[in-house]
Amino acid sequence: MKRISIAIALAAGLCGSQFAIAASLPPIPTAIISELSGTGATAGTNFKDGLVMALKEINAAGGVLGRQVSYDILDSQSTPSVARAMAQKAVDSGADVVFGPGFSGSVIVSMRVTQQAKIPNIVGAEAANITQEGDPYIFRTSFSQMSSMPKVERYLKNVIKAKSVAMLWVNNDFGKGGRDVLASELKKNHIPVVADISSDPGQIDFTAAVLKAKQSNADALFVYLNEEESARVLRELRKQGYSKPIIGETTLAGEKVVELAGDAANGVVCHVGLTVDAPSPLLKSFGERFQKIYGYKPDHNGIKGYTAAYMMKAGFEKAGKIDPQALDKALHGLYISTKKYPGILMNVKIDNKGDLDRDSYMVKVENDKAHVFMTLPPLSPM
Repeated sequence: MKRISIAIALAAGLCGSQFAIAASLPPIPTAIISELSGTGATAGTNFKDGLVMALKEINAAGGVLGRQVSYDILDSQSTPSVARAMAQKAVDSGADVVFGPGFSGSVIVSMRVTQQAKIPNIVGAEAANITQEGDPYIFRTSFSQMSSMPKVERYLKNVIKAKSVAMLWVNNDFGKGGRDVLASELKKNHIPVVADISSDPGQIDFTAAVLKAKQSNADALFVYLNEEESARVLRELRKQGYSKPIIGETTLAGEKVVELAGDAANGVVCHVGLTVDAPSPLLKSFGERFQKIYGYKPDHNGIKGYTAAYMMKAGFEKAGKIDPQALDKALHGLYISTKKYPGILMNVKIDNKGDLDRDSYMVKVENDKAHVFMTLPPLSPM
């Protein structure tokens, strides 16, 4: 009995010392760069809130490899030059990982800083060129436009049976990138773009743009704008009595868009990479917990932020150590399952460019809410 007591005491002492060592380890420094003011505030706040929620969960569960995760929150002000300055601030502060920003135009300039510092940068931006420039330190939590736009084109061709399309897009890196990829896909399938309409970021009046779309007599209208602009154009389309199918991508069916557009959003059909309305217990549970914490329903940006934290956790644990270079190497080609990491919310495979593949959805807005009516499988086997 004495020997057993001694063994238990030794084991307890060893365990206690291990916990003491873990508790004494410095936190993993990270930075969140997000659009907390300016035209991207809706998206950026969602992204930041999702990230903070996940990091708090991770810390409460013991952290990553026994270490807590600290984070600085930096406002890009929805401006590329400020985003670059915030990236430099994150690097100078010694961040091991940088999350964000969300706007593609901001990522294009801020990623130069994280690349030079050899720090993994996990973003929610969708512009195709972000991962086409050979930066080995950039990773997405969203689909690239190279993955999402072919699915939109298939819907226009096979379901809408469109023989012509009008396109209304925001003239920034995000909008132009999506416009270019979809236009290329439509051209391959001999579907002409009969009205190619650009708009300014933050544009208020869409009267002329909607009139051009109507006068084009296209079989369908593809809308690719930021959230607030999307709501404005939907209201203008309803005002002018536009009756053709309105098709979009993730932003057009976002929670804030539907809220601001009201009845004008009803009937819109979109390809959506992420939504808490998906037929998934994990996504539904995340949405409920997020709303309980923050008092509003998250859109895809909230999910992007939340899963970014668990992507980092999975990468560090794959690497077996807290080191930016090891994380970068571990994330390339990594498959992350919800069975091992429920916080990733959907099984996901990261390729060697930092792009990802997973399920996605088609939604239709009805009765002021986006409803999933189709689940689309990953482009390649998982």
